[in-house]
Amino acid sequence: MSASSRKQVAIVRHRKFKYFAGAAGVSALAVAAAAGVGALDLGGSTPSGQDGVVHAVPQGGSIQQAVDLAKPGDTVTIPAGTFRGSVQVHTAGITIQGAGPATVITPDAQPGSSECAKAGHGLCVTGTAGHRLTGVRIMSLSVSGFTKDGLMATETDGLLVRGVQAVGNGEHGIRQDKSVRGVFQDNTARNNKETGIFLANTVSEEGGATDDAGALVSGNHVSGNRIGITLRRLRNLTVEHNTVTDNCGGIFVVGDEGVPRAGHLTVRDNQVRANNRSCAATPRLPVIQGAGIVLTGVEQTTVTGNDIRDNMGTVPMSGGIVLYPSVVGIPNKGNTIERNTLKGNKTADLADRDKGTGNVFTANTCTVSEPTGRC
Repeated sequence: MSASSRKQVAIVRHRKFKYFAGAAGVSALAVAAAAGVGALDLGGSTPSGQDGVVHAVPQGGSIQQAVDLAKPGDTVTIPAGTFRGSVQVHTAGITIQGAGPATVITPDAQPGSSECAKAGHGLCVTGTAGHRLTGVRIMSLSVSGFTKDGLMATETDGLLVRGVQAVGNGEHGIRQDKSVRGVFQDNTARNNKETGIFLANTVSEEGGATDDAGALVSGNHVSGNRIGITLRRLRNLTVEHNTVTDNCGGIFVVGDEGVPRAGHLTVRDNQVRANNRSCAATPRLPVIQGAGIVLTGVEQTTVTGNDIRDNMGTVPMSGGIVLYPSVVGIPNKGNTIERNTLKGNKTADLADRDKGTGNVFTANTCTVSEPTGRC
């Protein structure tokens, strides 16, 4: 490593501390303390052992440089401050840990050469087909102002995204494609031009729904986006305990003619309120306004225990819980809508605007349904 590189990244070992002289010193010690690292020995270097290594990024330092040094089991810690430039992760099993919302990753005036930077994303976690990147954790930081996605993950297994704020990005706030077992918990996705949290099989090619192997979207706050949370061509995941408000649409579960069909998932115990912004039509969707939870072209999905209020509009997908055919006309089939509380949604609390079969509405608390008799 060059002398300049040693000044940019301090390496903290559990119980041992390998200190590189230079401007990084004070920041490295502060971040190490914040990370809860044990007693520090300022002597010589020690073998890495089994505990992993903490790479502390100093103020003004390079997150990418620290990530490039990290090995499986290591942690990259980032203090409060603004850090410019995209970050590309290709190493399994590492943790990137900020100091909370005040740790902000924003675009650089001169984007870097990584595929993440070239694509216009903020933070990318990238595996390859047949070799998913496993066990990466992204925690307690903000990604803001990128032309594409704030956080983009593809071909991952067991990705954890917790305590991330994705604000004001040009497409999605937090996005994952072609992945399994992801956990997206206690994040904030606000004022992104497309979806706050977007999970999909793929958006670049046709194909059946991906089995997400128990993925979880839980405890997130999403507002001011085109759609709050979108699940596109997926199966076997849960969306629960999220607060979804002030988007054009709240939660969309999207399928099509692909086999296996999208669905076999659960949307439960979410607060979905006043998603009344108006968003123009796209090639795949009509105008969206006042849409709470929308199922389109999916099967065997359970929507239960949600509190859905004051989602109001007059366009085809407006209403509290809406069943609507997919963009290619595929109906919903065999879904269960039960024990939800719906109030003040227009044009209806429950709206079955589909010709699908086997959709069951039971024990919901509501006033107006289309057709009548669904409440």
